[in-house]
Amino acid sequence: MTDTTDATDTTHGKPSRRTLLAATGLAAAVTAAGPASAASTAPLRARPAGRIDVHHHAVPDEMRRWLVEIGLIPEEGGPSWAQWTLEETLRTMDDNGIAAGIASAPAPSELFRDRSLAEDGVRVCNESLAALVAEHPRRFGFFANVAALHPDLAIAQAAHALDELGAEGVLLMTTAGGRYLGDPSFDRLFDALNERRAVVFVHPGELPEGTTELPGIPDFIGDYPLDTTRAALNLVASGTLDRCPDLSIILSHAGGFLPYVAGRAVSAGRQGEGPAPHAVARAVRRFHYDTALPMSPYATPSLLAAVGSERVLYGSDWPARPADEVGRITAELDADPHLDVRARERVDRRNALRLFPRLAARLA
Repeated sequence: MTDTTDATDTTHGKPSRRTLLAATGLAAAVTAAGPASAASTAPLRARPAGRIDVHHHAVPDEMRRWLVEIGLIPEEGGPSWAQWTLEETLRTMDDNGIAAGIASAPAPSELFRDRSLAEDGVRVCNESLAALVAEHPRRFGFFANVAALHPDLAIAQAAHALDELGAEGVLLMTTAGGRYLGDPSFDRLFDALNERRAVVFVHPGELPEGTTELPGIPDFIGDYPLDTTRAALNLVASGTLDRCPDLSIILSHAGGFLPYVAGRAVSAGRQGEGPAPHAVARAVRRFHYDTALPMSPYATPSLLAAVGSERVLYGSDWPARPADEVGRITAELDADPHLDVRARERVDRRNALRLFPRLAARLA
């Protein structure tokens, strides 16, 4: 009998109840966020066209059919993120001046614990996103999924996606098998990505030891940013970041709490506790950050003081954030007094063009 704590049923390659709950937790996040009022109270400015959205999720039809087939979502209805449509996506992009979105599908790593499911599922995810880009080359790029729990397979999947499918980079969840990305079991994968000078988009999920949910507080509010922070510090403490100098890593949700607690980590390092202080200070300015915390209006001063505007990229978190909420947080970003004209240009477009030359060539 298969242990119900496993992520997959190894007999049938089907996701277990735990994995289903983890995935449907994304739906809870969407539901809990709720639709914002169409009449936003945020001050409005003329929205520039040409934003590049690096935190942009998509579920094309082929991917959705596979998710239905393995029992992750129902044929009809299901979580909001699974009801993604191209029409609504393009409308939301146009309404917010988004020229292009780099699509990703942040599936829990445990979904791909079974190797045969990992082979089929990653192929479906990557090929469906590549097809979306092929049909709309000036509107989309994509981050490729890989099965991090099978490093040899993940390396081959990354190579295929980057070399054959034209991916802009690779998506990695913060943990796989209860281990954060700096764990030695992922060294081979990181070394291979470093050789390719790849871009890695790091996306959080539930904490590996599970979540003790506070009443009325969904885990995506506090635990997801903590998960990102822990992954970033783990990459520093393990030496992975220094060992892979040619790797570009984007931390979701403005780096979680990292820019805010970096001083505490440096102070601890001076006392001989935690990572070396110079390693932390160097890493904070090495990572890239998206605005999908959302960054404005609360986090902007800390993030800019820590890293400057050269490392910040626009992110909407569509469709985990519905269209009205994407409009509101984008309006708040546009009105943020801590961003001058030059900083806005960097965040909206220029930083992404520098980081993603393939997409830049298509947009040129």
